[in-house]
Amino acid sequence: MTAQDSTILLFRNTLRITDGHLEGFRDAVARAVAFAQRHGPQLMVETFVDEERMLAHSFQLYRDSDAVRTHWKLADPYIREVMRHCRVERFEVFGEPDADVVAGVRSAIGEQSALTFTPRIAGFVRFATAPRT
Repeated sequence: MTAQDSTILLFRNTLRITDGHLEGFRDAVARAVAFAQRHGPQLMVETFVDEERMLAHSFQLYRDSDAVRTHWKLADPYIREVMRHCRVERFEVFGEPDADVVAGVRSAIGEQSALTFTPRIAGFVRFATAPRT
């Protein structure tokens, strides 16, 4: 895949929140999302928390693999802060990132977490109104 090729990438990250860390997790995520909204390349970031099961689900939409690399460079300190309060339980990539991003995701996730890649068939993105914050 070349830089001219545009492929939408949707990441779904399921995180297991460490017992006693819910408030720290919430605060770290709020700071990370605020940073991404101001400076990140993501087209969309949404995070949801299931307090009863102590699980969080984060969705991030990227224009392409270059945007993912930009995110990693900019947001590393924020990612590390969030990860102090949780562990990745499952990471799903929808779309076809380039080999560099595939390797980066595999390296970051490690062997202990489920990781899947699902190719895109078709679709579109429509943001008719400004998202709520």
